[in-house]
Amino acid sequence: MYKEKGFSPLLLILVVAILGAVFLSVIYFKSSFHNNQIFNSTENSIPHQANWSTDDAEKRGKRLSYNQCQGMEIRKLGTLPMKYEDFSMIIPYGLVIGEHVTPIDHQYFSPTIFHSPRDKYEVYAMADARLVSIEPRVKPEYTEYRLIFTISCRLFYYYDLVTSLTPELKAEYDKHGRSVNIPIKEGQLIGRIGGQTLDFAVWDTTIVLPGFIDPKNYEEEMWKIHTADPLDYYTEELKELALSKYIRTIPPVSGKIDYDIDGRLIGNWFLEGTEGYQGTKRQKIEGYSQTHLAIVPNHLDPTFYMASFGDYDNEFKQFLIKDAIPDPKEVGVSNGVVKYELSDFQYTKKDGNNWDHMSFTQDPKIKPAESKGCVLYQLLTDRKLKVETFPNQSCNQTLEFSNQVLTFYR
Repeated sequence: MYKEKGFSPLLLILVVAILGAVFLSVIYFKSSFHNNQIFNSTENSIPHQANWSTDDAEKRGKRLSYNQCQGMEIRKLGTLPMKYEDFSMIIPYGLVIGEHVTPIDHQYFSPTIFHSPRDKYEVYAMADARLVSIEPRVKPEYTEYRLIFTISCRLFYYYDLVTSLTPELKAEYDKHGRSVNIPIKEGQLIGRIGGQTLDFAVWDTTIVLPGFIDPKNYEEEMWKIHTADPLDYYTEELKELALSKYIRTIPPVSGKIDYDIDGRLIGNWFLEGTEGYQGTKRQKIEGYSQTHLAIVPNHLDPTFYMASFGDYDNEFKQFLIKDAIPDPKEVGVSNGVVKYELSDFQYTKKDGNNWDHMSFTQDPKIKPAESKGCVLYQLLTDRKLKVETFPNQSCNQTLEFSNQVLTFYR
């Protein structure tokens, strides 16, 4: 019988197996811990939708509220932000215009008199909440404010372009700066607006919009992936009032901002070598959205596509894709090079007249106008896109990629 002192061969094998299992468990735990940190010190990465949990959502809410939100309560919004007679219409999510190269993540309450004096119209709180951020936008002639309200760590709403605050809120801002913690009652007067729209959106941190393929690309504006349909959070009375001012009646009537389909042309893209939505902002280069690109349905007439460029002949530009054939949501790697004619456009009302963008109408239709150029797209892989624009040239010409071609990713 084998009775030598020390480990027997069988015992030695058992010990090695146990130590190996422990080592692998530690590695797995460290990897899992790292991958699930919402607040990773360098990346602040967002878990994909499949990994999203209540704990993750609460942590995101803490970040959005500067660590001042509490709980995960849902409470209905019951009051309009402006008096019903003070605004003419509600413009949906999803507009692309100017430096807003990707679909805009807020609605617009458009004042009854658009070119009104500043401070003409009152702005009210929509629900009991805490005001946790007053962010000024200082310009030579005036200051505007962006306000974030937290109902809980799950539910937020915000306003932007408020032209003045009530004396009480202004005093709190002067005392504490941007980060505040002020209890607000539904219907409370917040400030005033005039001469422009009131920006508004609802955020729900339990929602991760599925049409953003890689949510990490949007850490610069981390609320964007949580943008929610306001109608889902309104009381029935408020929903009825809001819908009567909606100019879009095609579902989703509140608009849409997330159009990415993996392996397809449609959606948002970012210039290769940049950092997603924030572009080159960390390098302090002005106009970070110069590195953005989008191919998305029009926010009012989604039967047409928009081609939106952060740099089209050295300008921010949006054009109508005159004939979107093949359909961008069907274009993949196998299509090779596709080209689309770019044109200006107008909106027309049901009576056939042009819409002025300031008065109420519903479902204005697009009427293509003068051609402005051509664009070539080619998907190289599911998430890599080659693009070149040809201003003032016709797609009927023989066009090929040149040394001016750009590569985008997502």
